[in-house]
Amino acid sequence: MPLIPLELPPGAYRNGTEFEQSGRWRDMNLVRWRDGSLRPVGGWRLRAATAYTGVPRGVIAWEDLSGDRRVAVGSFSNLYSTSASGTTTDITPVGFTSGNEIAAVNTGFGGGFFGSSYFGTERPDTGNFAEATTWAMDNWGEYLVACSNTDGKIYEWTLNIANPAVAVANAPVNNLSMMVTAERFLFALGAGGSPRLVQWSDREDNTTWTAADTNEAGDLELQTAGQIMCGLKVRGQSLILTDQDAHSATYQGPPFVYSFERVGQSCGIISRKASISVDAGAFWMGQEGFFSYSGGTVQELPCDVSDYVFGDLNRSQASLIHAVPMAQHGEIWWFYPSGASNECDRYVSLDYKEGHWTFGQIDRTCGVPRGVFKYPLWCDSLGNLWEQEVGLNYGGAPIFAESGPISLGVGEQVMSATSMIPDEGTQGDVTATFKTRFHPNDDERSYGPYSMANPTDVRFTGRQIRMRVDGTRLANWRVGTMRLEVTPGGKR
Repeated sequence: MPLIPLELPPGAYRNGTEFEQSGRWRDMNLVRWRDGSLRPVGGWRLRAATAYTGVPRGVIAWEDLSGDRRVAVGSFSNLYSTSASGTTTDITPVGFTSGNEIAAVNTGFGGGFFGSSYFGTERPDTGNFAEATTWAMDNWGEYLVACSNTDGKIYEWTLNIANPAVAVANAPVNNLSMMVTAERFLFALGAGGSPRLVQWSDREDNTTWTAADTNEAGDLELQTAGQIMCGLKVRGQSLILTDQDAHSATYQGPPFVYSFERVGQSCGIISRKASISVDAGAFWMGQEGFFSYSGGTVQELPCDVSDYVFGDLNRSQASLIHAVPMAQHGEIWWFYPSGASNECDRYVSLDYKEGHWTFGQIDRTCGVPRGVFKYPLWCDSLGNLWEQEVGLNYGGAPIFAESGPISLGVGEQVMSATSMIPDEGTQGDVTATFKTRFHPNDDERSYGPYSMANPTDVRFTGRQIRMRVDGTRLANWRVGTMRLEVTPGGKR
């Protein structure tokens, strides 16, 4: 009797119809592929004993000149510093203006014009939109610099836990974001309330902002129809992203200091925190797709799950979307709010080295990669700080991958499966469930779950199947190509 290999390429495919997803993985949670094998992601454990006040919307980790490791976390109302030992200090600046924990559109009573719509109908998009408060953070030497999009001031914290962060002297206010360039300039983005203005301090001096012959401070208004969203460092340049396009900033020296060039159009970023820079370049999530930049021009990334992600997204809370790198695995994760959720409860991940995508469910709002700390640090909506990719604790979340339809044979004859030859590294840590149909629109019948043995006895009949693999024990399992022993039947 023939053995049919269930050869599915790595990663998820969730575009188009179910039939278009044939022979691919179409549903999953907390799994990744490495060298062709399916495996679980690492687990997590609590890093700090005390939760932060407010949902974290920005985080940075660094090591100061004394070798002390630190984490800074910002919420809509507070700014915190956490030591390597887990001690948290409130460093919220005096006079800081609290913002919005989630986004809001004022279309209720008083928002819009009286009588503008009928009772029971969706209101028109005429109200004022207030995005959620997020933080841009960077290092000025060993010091922390930070700016929230709703407060607008650039603050500096000089590591003294007895003193809060203070506003940078002479820096513009009402900014939308900020960044520190590789050349050691402090950029105020959307400076002074102008949505397209980039203003920078003197080199190595973040208190000098007025241009003069004796310094390199300056400013430039981007030629764009959009508003500046964020900035990030890429190799040899700084990249400024708006909600419409992308611009590079390249250091030239006096008298012009920086030259700016539009490097991409129709590639606007969806939120202020939806971009990340890694060795391979900058990556971000746009309004309807994903983009990258490594010099030259912006490239749109082929995405096998874009229909699912953008169809699943709660766009009214898009300002919550946050990108984090998982550098040791060559991945970028985007946390986003799904459906009617007002918090980030799902993720989509790109393996930029192998070129495939995964997705799943997780409550995370922001994070930093492994580096200063041994493990990546991610925050959740309850204000907890977690170490990621450590151990095998998943808080009870299911670990699985499920395929789209797989034809048995050429699909003309009914096939009866009698045995499965597993390709599973640990034997017994996963189960397999099969769902069968005789025709594409028929109801499915489920068989299993079957525990892995070599071989595994199975009993089911159909023209097409879907296979689901579940991790049943907390183990670092591996799954490759399963094979089914089948017997051809008739056409009915």
